[in-house]
Amino acid sequence: MAELIDFIIISGILVAVGIYGLVVKRNAIRMLISIEIIANAANLSLVAFSRNLPNAQGQVFALFSIAIAAAEVAVGLGLIIVAYRLYKEIDVAEFRSMRG
Repeated sequence: MAELIDFIIISGILVAVGIYGLVVKRNAIRMLISIEIIANAANLSLVAFSRNLPNAQGQVFALFSIAIAAAEVAVGLGLIIVAYRLYKEIDVAEFRSMRG
């Protein structure tokens, strides 16, 4: 049976992969996926700690977090589509002209 430390190690690895994706990749869609990986690592930690405690508050909070992450992805993809229509590119470094 998996212990709490196993889930925490996997969660830490997911956070590291997500931060690597944010720092290295300049593609907007890859950056959005990296943010989702970090959010899923946090959800894994919540569920793992809730599993070891006698209450289910962490699991309920993880469900709310998943719902908020789904809304965030919808807004993020909408912004990426608008930026692609305007600039014909989704490279984040090319969005500097959006500054006011």
